[in-house]
Amino acid sequence: MIYTVTFNPALDYVVRVNQFAVGQVNRTVQENIFYGGKGINVSAVLANLGHPSIALGFIAGFTGEEIQRGVKTLGFASDFIRVKNGMSRINVKLKSDQESEINGMGPEITKEDVEALLKKLDTLTIGDVLVLSGSIPFSIGDDIYERIMARLDGRGIRIVVDAEKKLLLNVLQYHPFLIKPNHHELGDMFGVTLKDEEEIIRYAKKLQEKGAENVLVSMAGDGAILVEQTGTHHKLGVAKGTVKNSVGAGDSMVAGFLAGFLETGDFGHALKLGTAAGGATAFSDGLGEKEQILKLYDLL
Repeated sequence: MIYTVTFNPALDYVVRVNQFAVGQVNRTVQENIFYGGKGINVSAVLANLGHPSIALGFIAGFTGEEIQRGVKTLGFASDFIRVKNGMSRINVKLKSDQESEINGMGPEITKEDVEALLKKLDTLTIGDVLVLSGSIPFSIGDDIYERIMARLDGRGIRIVVDAEKKLLLNVLQYHPFLIKPNHHELGDMFGVTLKDEEEIIRYAKKLQEKGAENVLVSMAGDGAILVEQTGTHHKLGVAKGTVKNSVGAGDSMVAGFLAGFLETGDFGHALKLGTAAGGATAFSDGLGEKEQILKLYDLL
């Protein structure tokens, strides 16, 4: 089974305003509510591709109830922990001449809540996949990724980590199955500016030397490079289309990659399906649907 963890899920209220004016009344011309959070996005795209998963994390308040209700409509199961204080976030994402965001704080998560999550993760067994992605709420220590991976170390669980620099570097000692920095993040980890594909591959292999099994480096409009555990690398360009949405594209790539790898065990297929899934989301108002993902796959 695939498990995803979203420490701070949210309701994403996405609005479009023509020529937004600060300090004045603005009226929306389009609005949507999405069930947000990087792990939730991964689970949703996996469901679109026919792969079941269970979403874990913390919810609170009436917004948490709506998240729990809403993810059922996305086609996957959840086993969230309900916490007592605060409420799950509402994130406002404003699309106009420029994009702006206001993200909520999220609920207070106690040590007891964290321990409840760890106990759920203790039930994972060999062959399961765990996706850890996204930011960590202020009420949880920033070592939570390390604590989880140390607890599960040596149990045959494939762990995917999609996180910022410090969080990513700190877990390499536990040999994550897949990490997904972009090329800017990869360079920042080593204090360099990466100028070409050769340098990207070289520094991706340095992350392997530190413990990562497979390194997937996204390069925006230049596609992606995968350095797999054998040292072999794959390069693939981007799908062609009109970008409508940047939210969830990276999560979709992770989901597509996992779906592709679990289907065939072939890293080339996994990279191609991941790239198609990321493109399908970028070209949609929400997350990419299976039909569009497969269409883009055939065009890559």
